Amino acid sequence: MRVLIGANHHLELADALREARPGLDLRSKVHTDVTADDLAWADSYVGFKRPPLSTMGNVSWVHCTGAGVDSWLYPVELPRHILLTRTSEPFGLVIAEWTLARAFAFSQNILTLAESQKHHEWTPLRGTPIRGTTTVVVGTGDLGVRIGRLFRAVGSEVLGVSRTGRGDDEVFSQVANVSKLTEMAEKADWLILTLPLTSETRGLVGRDVLRACKPSTVLINAGRGAVVDQALVPEAIDRGWIAGAALDVFEIEPLPANSPLWDHPRIMISPHCSGLNTIAGEVTGFLECLTEIEHGARPTRAVDRDRGY
Repeated sequence: MRVLIGANHHLELADALREARPGLDLRSKVHTDVTADDLAWADSYVGFKRPPLSTMGNVSWVHCTGAGVDSWLYPVELPRHILLTRTSEPFGLVIAEWTLARAFAFSQNILTLAESQKHHEWTPLRGTPIRGTTTVVVGTGDLGVRIGRLFRAVGSEVLGVSRTGRGDDEVFSQVANVSKLTEMAEKADWLILTLPLTSETRGLVGRDVLRACKPSTVLINAGRGAVVDQALVPEAIDRGWIAGAALDVFEIEPLPANSPLWDHPRIMISPHCSGLNTIAGEVTGFLECLTEIEHGARPTRAVDRDRGY
């Protein structure tokens, strides 16, 4: 099989794949340097982002090295005759820790204290416990369950919102259908988003949902940026609809330098790093799919195009 790797860390990934499967015929480049000749040569493509070309040439299988595959579905969907798979690397625990860390940052006034320290100001502030608060996790899959477990462990009641209205009963005290999101947002001290980007989730958290929140609500997005109408987030804070936001994902990445999100004192920004891939995880995920294909099976991690994940 001719495998084309398109990634910033393509050399390391290629070396690891050669070591694991010496029989593979490999080419590797940064995805923006991939050419039409490369795609005509390749049987499969491995990478998080698609090359900036109009077709995928001879490629019959694309393996996405991230959990989210929206770059392969939007704005133009990868042709459906091309198999699309995604990594099996588990990101749930590290993203859950990132999420809880942001909640502690707000509950313990870390942003304000850091600013006071910078100005050598002695500003005693009383923190507020997470215990006794209500966490609403939008998306009750593996990531949502991991987040829910951590917040339950520190004493928060955890509610869920999902497409099906179902979730793990041991984690979520209540799970509502996504059509009830606005009503669920009214209960949230922590409104945590873990959703993939699909046609149904794009813009899901807009003015109605943000206005329904409590003035104490903190919005935490570890899913995809376009799930939120991000232009409204500073307004929502300034109007007192929510208390603040922690954002790891954005509709445009990298986040443009002139975005007002950067400078708002109640918004925490991180550069899509809550759950970074590893070389070992990328290799394992690709080879798991390859083994299934070699045995004539549809890969377990094949993407359901209609669901978008």
